[in-house]
Amino acid sequence: MSRKSRIPLADRVAEAAAAALAARRFVSAIDILVGIGWLDPEALERWRRGQIDCLEEVVRTNLPRISEAMRLFRSWATARGLFASQTEYVARTPRRQTLRFNRSGNPAIEASYRTHWVSPELSEKKREWLAEKASRAPELVVVQPLDTEWTCHRCGGSGSLLMMETPGPACMRCVGLNDLDYLPAGDPLLSRRAKAKSTRYAVVVRFSRTRRRYERQGLLIEPRALADARRALAR
Repeated sequence: MSRKSRIPLADRVAEAAAAALAARRFVSAIDILVGIGWLDPEALERWRRGQIDCLEEVVRTNLPRISEAMRLFRSWATARGLFASQTEYVARTPRRQTLRFNRSGNPAIEASYRTHWVSPELSEKKREWLAEKASRAPELVVVQPLDTEWTCHRCGGSGSLLMMETPGPACMRCVGLNDLDYLPAGDPLLSRRAKAKSTRYAVVVRFSRTRRRYERQGLLIEPRALADARRALAR
């Protein structure tokens, strides 16, 4: 038995909650599951991309233990007078479907997972801004695959970029992003200007085997927006 597993669950939950609250002025159920070591960040990212049906499928413990941790988390938050704020969780896919946490789909359990607990030290305006930011639809993410031999599950094609969907990888044409231009990372000002002008864009990432994480490579941007940004910076 590891030293961490011998620490009472209540203490582990409190430590994870306090760390997240200090860093961001709010804390979520996901912060707790990651903080106590039950949820791998890579699995969390796959869930955010819509590749996993519900989050509980990849939490590395049983449902009674998850329920206990969530109960301890709510008790910790209410004891400190934190404000409850419901948050939308939307997948990083063109369909923007609502992400599911609970295997049973129980609305009360889903609502509990979606509740962010916000510091009472923040003003009402700041709390509203945090709630709006947390519910904002996430950026679309496409992948530069390490293995160039892959097949789109929709059309059977391939390409240099893919988007992961629940059935498998999909090509840019099938997800409706094949009309966007690739802007490599390296010019932060151009990237910011182009992204601000583009009504549609996606972040391009590639998995690093050495760092064991996805790293940003650039953006897919509407050609018009990219051209406008380049002209504006050339003046």
